[in-house]
Amino acid sequence: MRHLWRQQEGDTPTNSKTIGYDDNSQGHAHKLGRDDTEKMPSFMFACRRGHMQCRNFYYITMLRDPVSRYLSEWKHVQRGATWKTSLHMCDGRTPTQDELPTCYMGDDWSGVTLLEFMDCAHNLANNRQVRMLADLSLVGCYNISFMNESERNEILLQSAKNNLKNMAFFGLTEYQRKTQYLFERTFNLKFISPFTQLNSTRAANVDTDELVRQRIAELNFLDMQLYEFAKDLFLQRFQFTRQKEHQEEREKRRKERRLIREQKARHSNMPPEEQITTEDYTSQVTRW
Repeated sequence: MRHLWRQQEGDTPTNSKTIGYDDNSQGHAHKLGRDDTEKMPSFMFACRRGHMQCRNFYYITMLRDPVSRYLSEWKHVQRGATWKTSLHMCDGRTPTQDELPTCYMGDDWSGVTLLEFMDCAHNLANNRQVRMLADLSLVGCYNISFMNESERNEILLQSAKNNLKNMAFFGLTEYQRKTQYLFERTFNLKFISPFTQLNSTRAANVDTDELVRQRIAELNFLDMQLYEFAKDLFLQRFQFTRQKEHQEEREKRRKERRLIREQKARHSNMPPEEQITTEDYTSQVTRW
């Protein structure tokens, strides 16, 4: 999941300048500190260190079908990817070993099977999208004894929904062209080429039966709910934006027709000597 942030230069996101992005899926950050998504609500309108002025920051993100995203992360980890550099800072501290145990021994988890990946109860791949969008300080960060599980899950999911809804923009991996359209309309920008819907991904090429996919969905039950909420909101925004665009086009055509009628009316009311004659060249020659 990536979060692009924008430093405000005018009054709207349209006039903003893209500064950088934060790839928090693996703990690598560009301009933003690691794990800033875990305190997103307090960072969305923040003051940058070393700067006298406070700025507005506009976050955008992309969500993905939870089952496909989970399979993709498994393949990524299987090839040796780790999250060692991610501090998981929350409320000013990192989690203890008891709060956030590791799923493997050694340098990485390369070669892990899908079954092993799913069997780790504290695998951070589970419900990653909700956790990265939610304000973890509301539930005691990684201290799962802070409140009962059902209450914790409900708060996390609602926090993720609220933060997603309040972002300047979000898109869905499964709707590339619609995502491009909404992005361009939101920020008044144009991409030089259309987005491509790539269906042949590593996750798509994983041979899994329906029972396995169902178990992955159960492990990511919060992400599944968030994705359904996001998809519904995304399609509503797309439909609203399209309707607004059509209304603007109709209004533009109406104004153009009115302008033409006004020009014709003015022309018909002009004195004859001021009206432009339309005699052709032959009539001019005959007269001469």
